[in-house]
Amino acid sequence: MVSASKPKPARVKVGEHRARSRWGAGRAGSSFKAEAHRQSLAVAASAQAADDQAVINAVSDWGGGISGRSRARCGNS
Repeated sequence: MVSASKPKPARVKVGEHRARSRWGAGRAGSSFKAEAHRQSLAVAASAQAADDQAVINAVSDWGGGISGRSRARCGNS
């Protein structure tokens, strides 16, 4: 005979779902660093390197916008 189990509370189910959904490559590992370096060399050596960097510079926020204030608050200005 199967016993009826108590259903899990929503907060437990949500927490379990978030734990399963959250994943990112470990940035501390040597394989991550090696792959990032390999990709940066490939981008820098490409024929479009100057154009690619121009786009990155154009869309980057180096000023005092929201991200600038956030850096200052964190002591990383």
